Amino acid sequence: MLANHIEESILAALALMPTGDQRKAVSIFSQFITDADSKVAMIMRGSAGTGKTTLAAAIVRALQTMGVHIVLLAPTGRAAKVFSLYAGHKASTIHRHIYRQKELSVDMSSFKLGYNALQDTLFIVDEASMISYGGSYGSGSLLDDLMTFVYGGKRCRLMLIGDQAQLPPVGECESPALSRGIIEGYGITVYETELDEVLRQGSRSGILKNATGIRRGVIDSPYKVRFFPDVVRVMGDELVDALSNSYNDCGMDETVIITRSNKRANIYNKGVRSVVLGYEEEVCSGDMLMVVKNKYINTHGEDEPDFIANGDRAKVLRVKNVHEEHGFRFAQMRLQFPDYDEYELTTMVILDTLTSEAPALTNEQSTALYEKVLADYADIPRKSERLKAMKADPYYSALQIKFAYAVTCHKAQGGQWAHVYVDQGYITEDTVNEDYFRWLYTAFTRATEKLFLINWRTIGI
Repeated sequence: MLANHIEESILAALALMPTGDQRKAVSIFSQFITDADSKVAMIMRGSAGTGKTTLAAAIVRALQTMGVHIVLLAPTGRAAKVFSLYAGHKASTIHRHIYRQKELSVDMSSFKLGYNALQDTLFIVDEASMISYGGSYGSGSLLDDLMTFVYGGKRCRLMLIGDQAQLPPVGECESPALSRGIIEGYGITVYETELDEVLRQGSRSGILKNATGIRRGVIDSPYKVRFFPDVVRVMGDELVDALSNSYNDCGMDETVIITRSNKRANIYNKGVRSVVLGYEEEVCSGDMLMVVKNKYINTHGEDEPDFIANGDRAKVLRVKNVHEEHGFRFAQMRLQFPDYDEYELTTMVILDTLTSEAPALTNEQSTALYEKVLADYADIPRKSERLKAMKADPYYSALQIKFAYAVTCHKAQGGQWAHVYVDQGYITEDTVNEDYFRWLYTAFTRATEKLFLINWRTIGI
């Protein structure tokens, strides 16, 4: 039988002895991929260290040898990069793959859903817990659009991989893409499997020991964080030296501080730049930035991104022409994007968001900028020509950025760093609840080598 052949091929492609959960998952996947009805989907859930991505990589290798066409997707650029490295196959962001921009548009809300011309293709989406009902593209629902796109192709099907214990999308109580009932609501038959058994090599990791305990604490009872060689407490007076060592050992792009608010992130970013890095300018060459609002790129090559996404990280190569316009402050920058094969872009950036406590420009600020830029083109009689001019205006399309040394957990989600510093912020007995544990679990599982807990206090855990 074909299903048995696929199952044997996937197990053979695994580099390590599979766990019982992985064997079960492979068996279910083989049934899913050979189902005669293509209106099927598979959900593979699993906690950190259970081998979700390892198994996905084996599936990719096995199916490729059989000539099956596979498309790998992830919600963010960094998540796509991580998935590509594990799977040995190029992954793209969901947005880049399924959306196209309308000809006449001046904002990201005018992106439309593209056409899936593929057939007999398996779409595999990693970090699916981040996929939300909401969005600023297409229909306004990323999950709706993903389902419409995939199943709009001939005999295409979808596999969703994620961790239900992580933070759900902003404003939602659960991760809809990992819910069987929600996916079935699209008229799709769902195969599902759960990985709970931590791989043997992962059982030696203090990071995974804590992550597993915290995950169980979300469901059962509170968990007390334990310290190991790879999970250490860092006091305030040790932080500068610790960060300096991490930057020297791993590099700035492999080190991050995770906080619970933009306000706390701003405090850390200011301290890192002035005390650890010795930067005196407002922003300078060498700075690490994070994009905080999607930006469409009007001109790009075939292998270059169509747009820069909210959450993407960039290194500043050059800063010039800092000036004021329309009541805001701007600069021209040359940026390098490590998650897009070191892609470089020269663009206008808006500096007002750098140290703002808001996630990006507020609605009031965005409206004010729009109206002031629009006034520059009031003499153009035709609406289509005005929109075309607005779309090309460097100030209206300026990239919104923050410093990336410290970020909120939602911004870090989907990414991995060698060294992760976690600041739990101010907590009380009342705030130690399920939401806190989900935040903590998501923050802990961003670290691949070492986890540093800043001024850690044990309250109710």
